Amino acid sequence: MSDNNEDDDLDLRSLNDEELAEQIGDDLYDGLKDEVVEGVEILLERGWTPYDILTKALVAGMKIVGDDFRDGILFVPEVLLAANAMKAGMEILRPLLVETGAPKAGKMVIGTVKGDIHDIGKNIVAMMMEGAGFEVINLGINVEAEQFLAAIDEHKPHILGMSALLTTTMPYMKTVIEELEKKGIRDDIIVLVGGAPLNEDFARAIQADAYCKDAAVAVDTAKELMQRKHNIST
Repeated sequence: MSDNNEDDDLDLRSLNDEELAEQIGDDLYDGLKDEVVEGVEILLERGWTPYDILTKALVAGMKIVGDDFRDGILFVPEVLLAANAMKAGMEILRPLLVETGAPKAGKMVIGTVKGDIHDIGKNIVAMMMEGAGFEVINLGINVEAEQFLAAIDEHKPHILGMSALLTTTMPYMKTVIEELEKKGIRDDIIVLVGGAPLNEDFARAIQADAYCKDAAVAVDTAKELMQRKHNIST
């Protein structure tokens, strides 16, 4: 985009509120972290609530990223850039959202299961979920059942997300679900699973609530199941 000088010289302050919210979404899509941060700060100065900035600028922009990722228009590197820009905007908004008690779409604990160190897909899901207004506790990689259970106990999430990229680590998801059953909390939580070697049959066999083939599907599925199970409209 460097040949487009008008864009390079765009003064965000010259835009009205509506145009600026839209521009933040565009900058987010293009992975322009500094511009997203500047736009968020300007809207805060203009008296926008953190929640409105989150939903009308960041979430709106991230939804287009998710749709284009699903449709094969964007690929992992571009989505990661957009996710990083989203993260930078969220770092400003998160403490303010907590202060104002802004409504949340729900809470999710997510991790890549024991024996598996694949991170990118799971991190994209985490960022897209955060972009959709969920609070996300990302446990990282190589997560054991005990760690999942401890996080569930501490954070009381609505959703547990598990990722596996190896056929050898997939069965560990069943182990975690069995532990939830032993604790008597399986029915209290929505379990979403994902990763390249998985499919719907496998998710059904281990009694997960749903298989999500990518981040955009994960967000849509989470919202739908939250509405059905917890009657939270997102």
